[in-house]
Amino acid sequence: MTKKLEPTNSSIETLLAARSFSRRVLFKGALAAGAMAAAGPYIVRDAFSSSGELNLLNWDDEIPNPVIPNFEKKTGIKVKTTPFSQNEEQINKLQATGGEGFDLCQPTRDRAPQFQELDVLQPFDTSKLHLDQLLPSMLEGSTSVWTWDGKLYHVPHCWGSEAIAWRSDLATLNYKDLSYGTLWSEPFKGKMQGRPHSLLLGIGLWMDHTGKLPSNRMLDAFKDEASMKKIYDVILAYAIANKAQVKQFWDSSDNTKSGFMENGAVIGQTWDGPAISLWKQGKPVRYMAPQEGAITWIDGWAMPKGATNIAQAYEWLNYVHTPEVSAMVAEGSGYNAVVKGSDAFLSETAKKIFAEAYPEDALSKLWSRPPEPSWYAELRTQYAEKFKAA
Repeated sequence: MTKKLEPTNSSIETLLAARSFSRRVLFKGALAAGAMAAAGPYIVRDAFSSSGELNLLNWDDEIPNPVIPNFEKKTGIKVKTTPFSQNEEQINKLQATGGEGFDLCQPTRDRAPQFQELDVLQPFDTSKLHLDQLLPSMLEGSTSVWTWDGKLYHVPHCWGSEAIAWRSDLATLNYKDLSYGTLWSEPFKGKMQGRPHSLLLGIGLWMDHTGKLPSNRMLDAFKDEASMKKIYDVILAYAIANKAQVKQFWDSSDNTKSGFMENGAVIGQTWDGPAISLWKQGKPVRYMAPQEGAITWIDGWAMPKGATNIAQAYEWLNYVHTPEVSAMVAEGSGYNAVVKGSDAFLSETAKKIFAEAYPEDALSKLWSRPPEPSWYAELRTQYAEKFKAA
């Protein structure tokens, strides 16, 4: 990132990472002149694509109602969804089918090296996309690591973060003192939830922040296998020694929510979407970036090699890349929009929650997941499984 502008009550438009989406976040306070006029209404241009079907392999909480019903009404295209809740689940489905059976899938930005090796995707015809509608930094988030052989394989859908969520009726937390280390403090023994590999990363960021395990904000773990093992051996030992803190491990949006509302979890390291969705519903759940920085990511769209409904896929992409629909995705999921002008369609509640989730200097501290080589993903899984099995 080059610099940061503070968010205002009137805008929440986001520009992530001018060059590498790896350091800081820019928040644009005013709509670009003419952005709304350029967007215009969504119009089906190709009669051939205004029928048939579309098969999506999608994150289970990133296409809230009425995104699909509205698309079907506008285009006549029938949408079939196959939801998943973890990238590994998506990868397994694509490997099993060789990329057949789905017209679009939803990889997370940092999985680019793994998908390139899998060779199950085909490139986009960018002349059929409205890429100028996207926030420049969001588009750069895709083009910077999802371009190979001179072709683009990924476009953004939404962005979000992973940080600290808690039951506000059972705990009082403030930004000044909030840390990934808070999860491991005595008041929350047996009351904490998290995803195994995410908790390990959070411990690493906390230990780096406090000087207990310097790791260049955990970026050293991505250098090579030896460096990762040296860092993660220390992290895993701490996690196992303090496993009594964990009430439950979550693996989806739904059981994150039930962890707080039904299963006795008081605090957790979670995605923003589930916690913010509960917050919007008036539930006693809050979400906030810690001092070490919220962990950020971009989820996008890619086209499997076996896609058969190509024209329909492009209609879908140009539909979700309108300000109204990108805002609808953000409003309904609790994640964040990627299209210019989307903030004009967000509720004041959503804007207020965003400002409270990322207070003061939190936006300058965001930690963006780097592209993960396959060896890293495999080792991370091994460490996570050891933590779960301990």
